[in-house]
Amino acid sequence: MKCDYITKKPYFWITVAIISSLVFIILAGCSQEHGTPPSTLQPKIEPSPIDFEPVAGQSLVRFDSGNFAGSGNCAMCHTNLTDASGVNVSIDEQWRSTMHANASIDPYFRAKLSAEIKNAPHLQEVIEDVCATCHTPMARTQALADGMNSLLLGQGFFNEANELHNAGKDGISCTLCHQIQPTGLGQEETFVGQYIIDTSATAPDRILFSPFMEQDQSMMMASTGFKPVYGEHIRESGVCATCHTLITPTLNAQGEIVGTFVEQSPFLEFLHGSHSQDKSCQTCHMPAAAGGVKTANRPPNLEEKMPFSQHYFVGGNVQMLEILRDNADELEVSASTQFFNDTIKRTLDQLNNRTANIEITDYNLNNDSLSVTVKVENQAGHKVPSAFPSRRVWIHFQVLDSNGMVIFESGRFNEDGSITGNIADEEIYAFEPHYDIITSQNQVQIYESILQTVEGDVTHTLLRADTYAKDNRLLPAGFNKETADANIKVWGEAANDDNFIGGSDQVTYKVETADFKGPFTIKVDLLYQSLAYSSIHSLLAVDTPEVKAFKEYFEKSDKTPVLICSDTRNIS
Repeated sequence: MKCDYITKKPYFWITVAIISSLVFIILAGCSQEHGTPPSTLQPKIEPSPIDFEPVAGQSLVRFDSGNFAGSGNCAMCHTNLTDASGVNVSIDEQWRSTMHANASIDPYFRAKLSAEIKNAPHLQEVIEDVCATCHTPMARTQALADGMNSLLLGQGFFNEANELHNAGKDGISCTLCHQIQPTGLGQEETFVGQYIIDTSATAPDRILFSPFMEQDQSMMMASTGFKPVYGEHIRESGVCATCHTLITPTLNAQGEIVGTFVEQSPFLEFLHGSHSQDKSCQTCHMPAAAGGVKTANRPPNLEEKMPFSQHYFVGGNVQMLEILRDNADELEVSASTQFFNDTIKRTLDQLNNRTANIEITDYNLNNDSLSVTVKVENQAGHKVPSAFPSRRVWIHFQVLDSNGMVIFESGRFNEDGSITGNIADEEIYAFEPHYDIITSQNQVQIYESILQTVEGDVTHTLLRADTYAKDNRLLPAGFNKETADANIKVWGEAANDDNFIGGSDQVTYKVETADFKGPFTIKVDLLYQSLAYSSIHSLLAVDTPEVKAFKEYFEKSDKTPVLICSDTRNIS
């Protein structure tokens, strides 16, 4: 079966209990009756059900700030679109339930922002400005052009009284991305939100770049004051790289800046792999519609164009999408419950079919010992998981006896989001090492990045990160870990694991089967969480209003991991 990928942020900084441990038996010398019943918990393969009346969502915001217009302005003409097969590909309907559309109101982002400020209050204005670069990009760019403050909290863009509140609330919207100039794209000069917008242009000569050469300019110029022109770069990965390559400063324990750290690097990972030879970010995250599409609902004689990139911006953040959906009225989202469910289904499809494979490639039962080799393959164009360091993928491995009882289990997940056997979920400033061979139920193969301070301690505070204590995230195909530079290299035991290579990893499990009766069943699942237990619980310990608000949403959310893929073998 199949699986896929995982996705953000700005430059120079950024935005964005203890579990009770299940006691497992040591199998050597134990009798059969001590087997563990299979867990009743099931990983997520469908959107979590709702226990409230579906909501319609608020109207898209409308405004004209001078350099930008709201998504509601654009939606008038770019809705009611269908592809050649009759599928609805309306830009506004696909976009409004994405993480891009909700980048500003995302409660996890706001909580993490406030926590970083709490840790470094002397840098508050700088942190807010840099986070605004990619979470409220229209408001921030307009504020700078007008000589105003570009802050978020207090009287900033989050405040309804701020004149750029609507521009901020609109998140990563139409007239931001389509105004990005081609200069420097894909280069360090435009990373960390350093995209270039021509703020000197005025209506009706504000330029919007289109991927199509032939444009009907008159209608858009007359109705919006924007002139559509051809821009080949709008289909290129460099546009995405501006905000999805995040470099943050490193602070020591005294709060002093002592360096910088490449905290999120999906674009750099992509460049070091083979997918970059014939694909772009948009290939997977904005898949082409079937056949030609009329890109607007007027004029009636508009010609169909292709390929038309659907505005899915599909990633892997199911839990946050469900939190937004389930708290729609309070968070003032513009998407309906159905739109969120559609986006969640697309996200699950991405994770299930275009992310990774897991396969039991070999097994050997010899007397009282079972050896099983499991191979995990990365199908994405970057590391899995990638980007924000709260994400993890792991192997849930089970051996069942002839009665269906579990006699060995590694990576069991719990209702609170923790993983049994993962030391980081018992001690949130520790971490589970990378494994090539697993012999104990308290060992778990977890693919993740663990941040480390300049003093050598594990941290979940972004601005304290100096390097990685561990980075064994699955490498994309073609990724040479020997030639990868320090920004994207492998850290920890995986660096010396000959089975951990570009495109895949191989893990061997050793299980003692004495006193257990076969035939045996081997089950493996590849599971994913966007909000890892240790990352979240370190955040929830911070005392800010934004963290308290997020805690309410998080505690009532479904913490079940997503099933990316699985495999099963029966042996005798």
